[in-house]
Amino acid sequence: MSDAIRHGAYICLNAAARTADVPALADRLGLRNEFDLDPGPHTIAFLRRVSASAADIADDDLLHADAIVHVASDTADRVAQFFREMEAPRVLAGVVRPTNFTGNRMHDFAYAHQLLQQPGTVMPNAFLVPMSKTPEWWQKDWMERHTYFLPRYDDAGRMRHEGHALAAAAGIDCLMRRTYKSASEPAPAGDYDFITYFECANEAVATFHEVCASLRDIARNPEWKFVREGPTWQGRRVESWNELFD
Repeated sequence: MSDAIRHGAYICLNAAARTADVPALADRLGLRNEFDLDPGPHTIAFLRRVSASAADIADDDLLHADAIVHVASDTADRVAQFFREMEAPRVLAGVVRPTNFTGNRMHDFAYAHQLLQQPGTVMPNAFLVPMSKTPEWWQKDWMERHTYFLPRYDDAGRMRHEGHALAAAAGIDCLMRRTYKSASEPAPAGDYDFITYFECANEAVATFHEVCASLRDIARNPEWKFVREGPTWQGRRVESWNELFD
């Protein structure tokens, strides 16, 4: 696997954490707020709970989290120091690696026009959807895994399945997406293979749910036969630590 180019963690918190001096910790580590544009290489974000729903993988600390703090940096030590000092009950951590399987045309389709992060006032909604692939998925070689991201056609040229790329296409220009991968594939027991995260404006919340439904429809996207999801946690981006538990 290629080297990580970024490190991140979602720290799950309950109301008992409200007494922590997170602003001082963030300042000491040089973390700037994601709520604003162009925060720099070392960032922090505050997500206040809206709702959560259980799925295939039981994860009560995420399911019942009152708030989530996101920390990211190009250095692993900075992220690890933050969540060690927080002593949180649950941390979902991972890395960003260069894209795989992405030729020029697929890059243009999936990434050239993707929505970048906007200020919290413009895109206040946040969704955290961690997941893992089944052992059967990891037993496939990389070429076979790659085929699940593209449409599949029969001998007459009729599309049989849309695949991941087309099933998710409606969200490209209205959902900001970020994915952290486990440092190892597959992830160790108790961790997720992928920690996927989305932000969007109010008018795009319905599109988020439509994209999720499309991806989960194995008639459209057979890849999802090999996916096991953790809870979907929905939050609201807020500007400061003090707003998290109001």
